[in-house]
Amino acid sequence: MSGVELKILSIITDQITINITNTVPQLHHGAVLAITTILITFLMMILYFSTKPKSVYLLDFACYQPPNTLRVSLSNFIEHVERSGCFNQESKDFQEKVLRRSGIGNETFLPISVHEVCPTPSIKASKAEIEQVLFPIVKQLLSKQRKNLTINPRDIDILVTNCSLFCPTPSISSMVISKFGFRSDIKCFSLSGMGCSAGILAISLAKDLLKVHNNSIALVLSMEAVSPNGYQGQVKSMLLSNVLFRMGGAAILLSNRKIDKPIAKYELQHLVRTHTGSDDNAYKSVFQHSDDDGKQGVSISRSLIHVAAKTLTINVSWLGPLVLPYSEQFRYGLSAVLRQVWQSSFSSSSSGRQLTIYVPNFKRAFEHFCIHAGGRGVIDALEDSLKLNKEDVEASRMTLYRFGNTSSSSVWYELSYLEAKGRVKKGDRVWQIAFGSGFKCNSAVWKCISNLDSSEANTWSDIINMYPVEVVLIVMFVEIPFIKIQLG
Repeated sequence: MSGVELKILSIITDQITINITNTVPQLHHGAVLAITTILITFLMMILYFSTKPKSVYLLDFACYQPPNTLRVSLSNFIEHVERSGCFNQESKDFQEKVLRRSGIGNETFLPISVHEVCPTPSIKASKAEIEQVLFPIVKQLLSKQRKNLTINPRDIDILVTNCSLFCPTPSISSMVISKFGFRSDIKCFSLSGMGCSAGILAISLAKDLLKVHNNSIALVLSMEAVSPNGYQGQVKSMLLSNVLFRMGGAAILLSNRKIDKPIAKYELQHLVRTHTGSDDNAYKSVFQHSDDDGKQGVSISRSLIHVAAKTLTINVSWLGPLVLPYSEQFRYGLSAVLRQVWQSSFSSSSSGRQLTIYVPNFKRAFEHFCIHAGGRGVIDALEDSLKLNKEDVEASRMTLYRFGNTSSSSVWYELSYLEAKGRVKKGDRVWQIAFGSGFKCNSAVWKCISNLDSSEANTWSDIINMYPVEVVLIVMFVEIPFIKIQLG
């Protein structure tokens, strides 16, 4: 309780005591004290429940499933690069090498405009991609029957959209409002420039809005427009986005209404955001600009690995105390202290021996992990640093293999995979981790609060029995020195 609240409570208590004493003078002092104590307790309960943070429930979500006509196999992509006439031989070879090492398979999708040989970006093509991705999943989400409850467009109180590299006028949120006829008093926001971590950032904004708007439903839409963002130059660090990014999007329905808890899938437990943009290396690690020939694209710097590791460490240091058992926190703290003492005592020793800091067992805090499918390197790095096994990162690897890097929506394809596999049980906790330009690392923790039906149709249902697949990486003879981790 704040100082102001305690002061108000003290004044009320004094007034109650005076009133009781004056009104019922014949009561014993002990009886007055007992009545006063009961009233104070009652007031404190009212104050507690009125200031208690509102729960945020995830009612449902949907991921976009592109038609097979937009599928791009590895051979199709390589042929497209060869025939485009936009790249010299060195750039063609580079893109092929990165593609074959990326962990991306033959089932990914690109918008129709990118299927053109040497596509020309246009607002019309970009808007068409937005409509093709978002409109079907919004319709799917709002038309679904949930235990005799249907949520229609007029029920939506808050709308948050995110798309980093395409920000039209009217905004993407306005496009959705116009299509589905949302109410005129809807609170809408369109986020841009936030990178691959923007999906969780959009959830964070929706969560904060739901804190102050009672009995509200929020719709969050996450995607990245691929159509306007192909790079047609020769700078290797800017060619990476051509290879990694694919078409996709997700729609998420949130609520703070108590009546929606019985139909909700998950409850939001924690959301931790980290931004290291005050460091120049972090700020420029993923950077949109034009090359010397005026060709626009997004470059990924050599410092990205160090930046990502530093940002993740900061994020986990804030998240850990919220989710880890005390035993894990104690072991980590003890190892950090012992290492500091060891280094102070033997700093002048020539032996060079160092004590390693204990890595907490995050599998004691979470049953499932959804790591942003930014590239094979980021999944490998987190699997190693967090001491995870193959099954823990299976959803991330399979999402990368089947859908590529869908940017901010990738963590939702991964959760969809886990649901289709029937692995998420009531009481399980899910950790979504996303990285993005800026540089940012965002974490969201969800707790499953219902018994999920694995037979319920989602974007993986038609093919889930074929997964997981063994991802075969074709290692080229020419080493690519800085392609170890790719993040959006």
